[in-house]
Amino acid sequence: MSVINTPVGKQLRTKGGRIAGVVACLPNRQISNDYFVEQFGADVVKEVVKMIGVEHRRWVDEAVSTADLCYQAAERLLSGLDWQRESIDALIFVSQTPDYRLPATACSLHGRLGLQPSCLAFDINLGCSAYPYALWLGLNMIQTGAAKRVLLAVGDTSSKVISSSDRSTAMLFGDAATVTALEYCENSSNDAFFILGTDGKGSHNLIIPRGASKDYSLANDPRLEGKDPNCLYMDGTEIFTFTMQVVPPLISSTFEFSGYKAEDFDTFLFHQANLFMLKHLIKKTKLPMDRIPININKFGNTSSASIPLLMTDNLGLLLQEKSVRLAMFAFGVGYSWGSTVLSVGPLDVVEMIDFQL
Repeated sequence: MSVINTPVGKQLRTKGGRIAGVVACLPNRQISNDYFVEQFGADVVKEVVKMIGVEHRRWVDEAVSTADLCYQAAERLLSGLDWQRESIDALIFVSQTPDYRLPATACSLHGRLGLQPSCLAFDINLGCSAYPYALWLGLNMIQTGAAKRVLLAVGDTSSKVISSSDRSTAMLFGDAATVTALEYCENSSNDAFFILGTDGKGSHNLIIPRGASKDYSLANDPRLEGKDPNCLYMDGTEIFTFTMQVVPPLISSTFEFSGYKAEDFDTFLFHQANLFMLKHLIKKTKLPMDRIPININKFGNTSSASIPLLMTDNLGLLLQEKSVRLAMFAFGVGYSWGSTVLSVGPLDVVEMIDFQL
């Protein structure tokens, strides 16, 4: 199908596939804002929380990884769908908190799930924009005939990479992982629309400076002075400016490309970056607030997992009952962004589960 390059990103379209089910897995450990009072003081906590809107977040224990959460989500999803493991053609792990530098986490997850040697398994290193990218890749594999059933394991355990002394990140991020099942649908007449884009000039504004093969903390960036290079650094002002510049035209371009108007959508799903940012985006784009679910107050910014987490938390019952037209907008680290328009449901499985040790 034709591909169109635009200033806001690449326009892409897929057909012949559908979302069959989604399961989110959350850590049991809930962290309230009281946890941070001793570190930052009650007044600072109150000030930060007013901006970010996070009241609670879930954090994993030290021995638990993103892949562990994905494993339990995948087991529940496969059982609920009654899918045989030999029927899975691809497993894609999308995260910025993998188990190891190597091998790919998808490979070890493939082994734990008992998938077939013919099942493709690979990682994608993306964060905030991950879900639209993952959906496009999985549905494109189905459209081309490379796969009939695909599992997208999308999530992050950001608590492992934040500094307890950095108030801009410590109170913002939560942990979560999701697995989405995609499958070929012979009679599907609903196309899915995507716009995917990148502006790598902003890549140093949200970064873990010390990496596997390069150390940005040696780049003489004054913003990093006194910061732990092994922990996540975020320039909130730059991230906000980027979001306000990119996301509103992304939304209007998505509507134009898909041929739908705002009133044609049941729900708009935004990456749960922070409450202040979401309120500004909603005000600027004039989208109906009553069709924009927000759960950052309960789970924090869960990075790549935030949109599918909204599906299981805020839309679970609706997606079980009927087909729903969704628009998704994800943006952040990279800079990278993506949007999706597609119809989802009714789903046999759409659940949120707690991790079991």
